[in-house]
Amino acid sequence: MTVRTLADLEKYATAAEPYVIVVAATISMDPKGKEIKVASDKTIVGAGTSGQIVGGGFFLGRGVHNVIVRNLTIRDSYHGVRNDKEHDWDAIQMDGAHHVTFGIGWTGAATAALTIHHNWFRETEQRNPSTDDVAHAHLYNNYLQDDPGTRITSSYGNYARGRTRRVLENSYFEGVNNPVIKDATAALVQRGNVFSRTSGRNESGGTAFDPKAYYTYTPDKAADVPALLKSGSGPRGSIGTTADSRAAASTLTVAKDGSGQFTRVQQAVDAVPAGNTSRVVIRIAPGTYRETVKIPANKPHVTFEGTGRSRKDTVIVEGHAAGMTKPDGSGTYGTGGSATVAVEADDFQARHLTFANDFDEAGNQQIDGHQAVALRTAADRVRLDDLIISGDQDTLLLDTAAKDRTGRVHLTDSYVIGNTDFVFGRATAVIDRSVLTLKKRWNGTSAGYVTAPGTPAGRKGFLITRSTVDGEVAARSFHLRRPWHAGGDASLDPQTTVRDTTLGAAVKTAPWTDMGGFSWKDDRFAEYRNKGPGAGPAGGDRPHLTDAQAAAQETADWLGDWKPAG
Repeated sequence: MTVRTLADLEKYATAAEPYVIVVAATISMDPKGKEIKVASDKTIVGAGTSGQIVGGGFFLGRGVHNVIVRNLTIRDSYHGVRNDKEHDWDAIQMDGAHHVTFGIGWTGAATAALTIHHNWFRETEQRNPSTDDVAHAHLYNNYLQDDPGTRITSSYGNYARGRTRRVLENSYFEGVNNPVIKDATAALVQRGNVFSRTSGRNESGGTAFDPKAYYTYTPDKAADVPALLKSGSGPRGSIGTTADSRAAASTLTVAKDGSGQFTRVQQAVDAVPAGNTSRVVIRIAPGTYRETVKIPANKPHVTFEGTGRSRKDTVIVEGHAAGMTKPDGSGTYGTGGSATVAVEADDFQARHLTFANDFDEAGNQQIDGHQAVALRTAADRVRLDDLIISGDQDTLLLDTAAKDRTGRVHLTDSYVIGNTDFVFGRATAVIDRSVLTLKKRWNGTSAGYVTAPGTPAGRKGFLITRSTVDGEVAARSFHLRRPWHAGGDASLDPQTTVRDTTLGAAVKTAPWTDMGGFSWKDDRFAEYRNKGPGAGPAGGDRPHLTDAQAAAQETADWLGDWKPAG
């Protein structure tokens, strides 16, 4: 939202919804000293050099989190009487907030942790910063400047008190009175700082901590800090413009620990505008997110992206099964409703994470309906890459929005894990360079079916290419496919082609089988140029494509005019 008035700034800054708020004018606080109570999940950014807040500022209260304030001039909040508690106005005041720029302390518990680096404090009389009850305060590469001959004279620069443990390094103090002070309870370690024209107290003492035990950083030389910060500080014409605001809004972040904009994946999906026409990337931090997630049909162009080192680091998981009763008592979930993640919007993408359904089949034998979907797609142009999709029965449902609707899926470089019909549905799907991992059933037996296509006539079904089908199960215990005629629909023409793929010993010598009274021989099943102990020569039980037939059953034939990137 672009704002030019105090009323609009306050409206959006205090709203419950997440906003990027672009301040595109000089806004004066009325009354003077007013501090807008900013709510969580806000970015407040000046539009180029025009965004200014005059005579007041912002207050971030207890529990407020995920706030970014950038590229603004905030000025003239000083009333004129130092330490006047009735008019002790701040540009940005924080009390109990977290995951913001400065988390100063005053908790009484000495548990807070903060890092403050590469900031220019110029002509500020105190609190640059003052830290109280901060267990780990790391200040480095800051520039504190007090100009001579002005009405402002610093009473102190950096202050450590109330059992704070602080490391202060490679900062530059120029003209500051009492540049570094501490009380008797604080520990303050200095190293590598430069003091130019300073006077008064410059103190250190006690044992603090090693910041590198918590994160990796490389401080700049203290002598370089003034020039570095002068060149990089202050509002810039390139920040907060329309293009910059759109770029900021195109990425949403999720983190369980509160360090992102949201703590749950569904919250981020809910924040995507309906009918959006450009890509929105939801970056999901490492962690296990136990929730169900639905991307509705009116929110296309969404990407889920795990940010961990491995796709195992970011897991979205739930344990619903088809036969389980919903919490509201309105009936059972059904197969499609059991999905941990349901994609109903076109142009969805997901990469570098895990979708799982961990329904306890062994502990729920009394339930009629053990289908437990990890991922359901019912959309077109769905791009899936570098994933783990894990379950038992009906792990991956590749569907369409309706029988007469197209739904294309391209799955690459991924693992799909299950035992019974664990890739199924009526979508047109390519599974490329992936591993279909066979697992034993809940009782330790080995028996199962890899695919159960329900392809409508005249459309492509499943193409498995350049992949591997194997697992720690008994030899010759799994079929590659059986035909799924949902509801007994004889008009369906299920299709699975497995080509250029390594088949493990678990694959039966007669890999296709019937289902629900429908013969696999009446539908479309074929192999081409497979290898491995589970592969076999062409025959009555193993139809193979000719070279000419195979030339018409490649990825491009499945995806048509859609050319997924990556």
